[in-house]
Amino acid sequence: MLDIGKVNTLTVVSTQRHEVRFDGGDAGDILLAEKYVSERYHPGDDVEAFVYPERDGQLVAITNKPYATVGQFAKLRVAATTSSGAFLSWGMKSDLLVPKSEQLNPMREGESYVVYVFLSEKTNLITASTKLSKFLGLHPPEYVEDEEVDLIICNKTDLGYQAVINQSHMGMLFDNEVFQKLFIGQQLKGYIYNLRDDSKIDLRLQLPGYEKVDGVSQAIIEVLEKNGGTSSLSDKSPPDEIYALFGVSKKVFKKAIGALYKKKIISIDRGTGIKLVNK
Repeated sequence: MLDIGKVNTLTVVSTQRHEVRFDGGDAGDILLAEKYVSERYHPGDDVEAFVYPERDGQLVAITNKPYATVGQFAKLRVAATTSSGAFLSWGMKSDLLVPKSEQLNPMREGESYVVYVFLSEKTNLITASTKLSKFLGLHPPEYVEDEEVDLIICNKTDLGYQAVINQSHMGMLFDNEVFQKLFIGQQLKGYIYNLRDDSKIDLRLQLPGYEKVDGVSQAIIEVLEKNGGTSSLSDKSPPDEIYALFGVSKKVFKKAIGALYKKKIISIDRGTGIKLVNK
């Protein structure tokens, strides 16, 4: 089945000097945009191509891929604004429209926004929206606590950062669970922290408890060895300094050095930091 606005594997049905046609099934033959026509294509070849409708309704295929396809969230930059809406750069010859009716707040030229890309039922054209919430949570979340998920940071609030989870739900990273700099549009791994009764989802960027301690312990030992066996960091150090060096929360760091101390691998001095015992 043909997926309009997405990358499809299409079979070449005919070729001429300046024309390549693909089998589009019920949609009929689909032309490869002339810019991408090459003698290397032959009838029967399978080709990965992005299929999209032009304003006259004709379906066209290209072998380049846009920055985002239908059904995806992505951070895109506004190339221009008009009375019709904002136009986004998305790696195509024609910019992607965000109609004014699909803007959560007025968009400004030169700025970047996280948008959802969809095929408009009204115009039958690929369109984008900053009203993300209406495209999320369309089915009940089936995550489990501590499950690793893909995140896209989409908004900063007074409580923390909102993030799109696995392209399908919205979650919240509270400020007290964030120990690194985040920016809108950033894509990173995270973990399900809490599934609320109201279907809201809390997130965190590190696993809780001891899950990361072994790896962190090894990283601490390696840093100490490189620094002559000592480090000024301790369980009293600021969380941002700990994260900058080890990429973990202060809580995980404290458990790691506690485990190393119990094994008599390091000593801990509240004034000077930590030190390898054998140094």
